[in-house]
Amino acid sequence: MKVAIIHDWLVTYAGAEKVLEEILKIYPAADLYSLIDFIEDDKRGFIQNKTVKTSFIQKLPFAKAKYRNYLPLMPIAVEQLDVSSYDLIISSSHAVAKGIITGPNQIHISYVHSPIRYAWDLQHQYLKEAGLERGIKGTLTRFLLYKIRNWDYRTANGVDYFLSNSNFIKSRIWKVYRREANTIYPPVDVSSFSYNEKKEDFYVTASRMVPYKKIDIIVEAFSKMPDKRLIVIGDGPDFKKIKSIAKENIEILGYQSFEVLKDYMQRAKAFVFAAEEDFGITPVEAQACGTPVIAYGKGGSLETVRGIDEREKPTGLFFYEQTSHSIEQAVKKFELIHEKFTPLNCRDHAINFSPERFREEFKHFIESKGSEKLNHKEVEVV
Repeated sequence: MKVAIIHDWLVTYAGAEKVLEEILKIYPAADLYSLIDFIEDDKRGFIQNKTVKTSFIQKLPFAKAKYRNYLPLMPIAVEQLDVSSYDLIISSSHAVAKGIITGPNQIHISYVHSPIRYAWDLQHQYLKEAGLERGIKGTLTRFLLYKIRNWDYRTANGVDYFLSNSNFIKSRIWKVYRREANTIYPPVDVSSFSYNEKKEDFYVTASRMVPYKKIDIIVEAFSKMPDKRLIVIGDGPDFKKIKSIAKENIEILGYQSFEVLKDYMQRAKAFVFAAEEDFGITPVEAQACGTPVIAYGKGGSLETVRGIDEREKPTGLFFYEQTSHSIEQAVKKFELIHEKFTPLNCRDHAINFSPERFREEFKHFIESKGSEKLNHKEVEVV
């Protein structure tokens, strides 16, 4: 089959791009499309140094730095990408890639990281954080998001099969599009995180410091526990705010290299995670180091961490309110039962999210669905 892969935008190498990298390993001869491509020449290895076919947004003013400002044009832009000559179209979508136009004789499989978050259930949070709750700009933004929701719902009809990156997103796909999806967990490079049995007496958290990551409430919780040491790794808009509330038992390290991050993850007593994520890679990476996780019990964490209350061979425990008090109680509970979380169980569980597993499941799904559609077409002809 002639294959085309559609990605929303190429500006960095993050979670969605790691998924794209593995898909390209399955289909190395595929042609790659994206709204924009600003990946630097020395960092294009993950897309096999391919020439990317882009939309007209690529040439608009300030597109490299301000591409999100062109959101109103993105539905039109993705529809202008011509993939009519391909047999199989794979979209990797957290925004508009799934809206690519395909015909009845083509197979379109969309791997959805999430329906457009800021247009659907997270709209009010987005407007609040962007300061767009009131005024003319707020009204215009609400109208724009309304139009995007209509477009997003309509274009779901152009997808033959949906894949979700977690059961949490699977339920969101059903809620938004009323379409069933199969879950294939994204790849986590667990082999890069070395297993370590020897743990030291400190906790660690690592994340970009933005509001929804809730690093502030983790710091607040440990500020109330002066006998507990916390290491915080990461940078972002909330850095100064978080640093200002940290007590002496908390070290705010800012951005650190991968080697430093891995070293702390390997040695920590536990990794603390307070965000509601669609999937959440860092808890899996921590477990790959043999480190248990204290996580917010909602979203993808419920699928990537084996809780103490429900499963054999637990790899962590959950707290169920995004408050400093809830985290404080969870840490105290962890201290009482920490011997139940073995480094080996954590590592074994993390292996379930390896890139090899992702490629195997993804390839099997596409081959099976491709055969189903081909057989269906042959029956129609007969």
